[in-house]
Amino acid sequence: MVDTLSNLNIGAWGYALAALGYLLLALLLLTSWRGRLQGGLLLALCLFSAAWAGLLAYSHLFQVPLTILHIGLELFRDGAALLFLYKILTADENGVVTIAPILRTIGYGVAAAWFVLVSMHVFASLSGKSVAEIVGYDPRLAGHLVLAVFGLVLIEQLFRNTPMQQRWAIKYLCLGLGGLFAYDFFLYANAVLFNSIDPGLWDARGFIHILVVPLIAVSAARNPQWSLDVFVSRRIVFHTAAIVGAGVYLLLMALGGYAIRYLGGSWGNLAQVVFLFGAALVLFALMFSGQVRARVRIFLSKHFFNYKYDYREEWLHFIGALANEEPGPGLGEHALQALAAIVDSPGGLLWVCDNNLKRFELAVEWNATGSAAIPCDDVLVSFLREKEWLLDLDEYASTPEIYQGLELPQWFQQVERAWLLIPLFQNKRLVGLVLLLQSRAEHRINWEDRDLLKTAASQAASYLALSQASAELANARQFEAFNRLSAYVVHDLKNVVGQLSLVVSNAKKFGHKQEFVDDAMATVDNAVNKMQRMLAQLRQGRELQPSSRAVRLLPVLEEIVRQCASSSPAPELEGGDADVSVVAEHDRLAAVIQHVVQNAQEATAEDGKVVLRLTSDGQNAVIEIEDSGCGMDEKFIRERLFRPFDTTKGNAGMGIGAYECREFVRGLGGDVRVNSQPGTGTLFQLSIPKVPG
Repeated sequence: MVDTLSNLNIGAWGYALAALGYLLLALLLLTSWRGRLQGGLLLALCLFSAAWAGLLAYSHLFQVPLTILHIGLELFRDGAALLFLYKILTADENGVVTIAPILRTIGYGVAAAWFVLVSMHVFASLSGKSVAEIVGYDPRLAGHLVLAVFGLVLIEQLFRNTPMQQRWAIKYLCLGLGGLFAYDFFLYANAVLFNSIDPGLWDARGFIHILVVPLIAVSAARNPQWSLDVFVSRRIVFHTAAIVGAGVYLLLMALGGYAIRYLGGSWGNLAQVVFLFGAALVLFALMFSGQVRARVRIFLSKHFFNYKYDYREEWLHFIGALANEEPGPGLGEHALQALAAIVDSPGGLLWVCDNNLKRFELAVEWNATGSAAIPCDDVLVSFLREKEWLLDLDEYASTPEIYQGLELPQWFQQVERAWLLIPLFQNKRLVGLVLLLQSRAEHRINWEDRDLLKTAASQAASYLALSQASAELANARQFEAFNRLSAYVVHDLKNVVGQLSLVVSNAKKFGHKQEFVDDAMATVDNAVNKMQRMLAQLRQGRELQPSSRAVRLLPVLEEIVRQCASSSPAPELEGGDADVSVVAEHDRLAAVIQHVVQNAQEATAEDGKVVLRLTSDGQNAVIEIEDSGCGMDEKFIRERLFRPFDTTKGNAGMGIGAYECREFVRGLGGDVRVNSQPGTGTLFQLSIPKVPG
């Protein structure tokens, strides 16, 4: 066993790992250095340490004796460490040097000891003889011991002179470098006593240094005044801590299993298997425990990072949770769970404001039950609306005077394990309330928690307000569609009533003529068909989508001319291509063209003219309705003609005929053009894609 370990040259591996660790840390510091002296000295310390450890690993591996280069690198490493500590001690928070007399004395002592030690090493190298051969013992060992003592003194001064509330930023630096100087003190004190360095202690130095590298990295990340912007991923730290903890646990369980097998006698194998299986179950239970994970996360954030949260990760996770669905059902639950995840809460309640009912309705219950509704004038709600605070029940219990004598209402006290009440404000308007249950781990709410929760709550309120607005808009669109349908139906009904009224008024004059009777029956039949179609639309509550088919336009125009002939001036049809067809629904097409013709008749004097034409311009059929009426100016055409419910006919009109015509033609892929001048008449052109012939 001893031979095997000897062949592995364990000391070389220790120094090699230390060299790799220092090199990686040096690269990290180099990419984030901003030019400050303290950061440069820390970078120099890592580079010298990497070179020193790498050279010692090479020396151990290939059995190369120590040279002045090995010792020189160690001296420069110690010098960089001591100077780094000295500069931290003698600069205020703005980087201004303020050297106290005792620190100046310590600095002079460190410099003198380092200079004497370097001189002794140089003298021994140049003379070819060791100092021990000259004076009987090696004073360089005592010199290294003195440097270690000065290092411990500087560490003690640094920790003592740092304010209590700021010690968290340098405690890992003091622990790491203090541990190195303490180990060097032990190593060289032992060497001074026995006038030689213990090989075992010397080989262990590499492993000692690799344990210190993470502590230096954490300290650099906690002290931005060194101009070092070191980023350590919280996720990586969390998973690394979990893996290391699991590894240590498994190692201890393996040792325990071996002891059980060794001491268990005939039952040893069985007891070992049962013990290891139970240990594995316990490990998996701990790894999947939300409470354990929360406690580990809080511990790491509290002791290893400047701030409690990685705000980039928290914000991306929060926005991702809210954007998981489009606004609608489920958004409230996502918002509640995203807020709870920030403080590791296992459940909560969400109330959303209903302005119509003047109360907050319970929208989401997640692992909790609460009151179904909260009045908008509730005492607690009014307090939150006025102060815009986050209510922490732990703080309320310990220091109630902060809340100015606020009495918690019954609905709040009935929620078991209630903890945080978070108001959701959107543009100073309280749109909801979130009540979270007590955290899985002991979680003290501080300013960081409050700021993050208030910011996240504001974002969640915006999403909830958007969801409410979208729902209201959807309802409004349904009412708009129904109102639009009603307007079309009433407009068509007005035209039908007008036709029937004309038949009734002319019946007294022409009722004895067979031609009039036939025409009247045709008009009544047409009116019945239109009214049946309108009733079907009303029954379904939406516009029908009749099947479209090819419609020949010339017969449609002839039918319209015949139906409108009873009004003056009677429209005229000036020829047209009998084979031109378009794809449309026959009745709707006829209705919109007839609306335009009737408008032209109403705008034209009885001795005027209304003319229909059917032409073609390549791929489109063009229906022209031209009149010699009063005409319209350009502003009226642009701003009012196609605006729904805008009419110049007073109570006789509804103002949707032109609008319906344009929308219908555009729905067919065509367009409507209007050319008009006041006093000269108007030309409507309906351009519709024709069926290829």
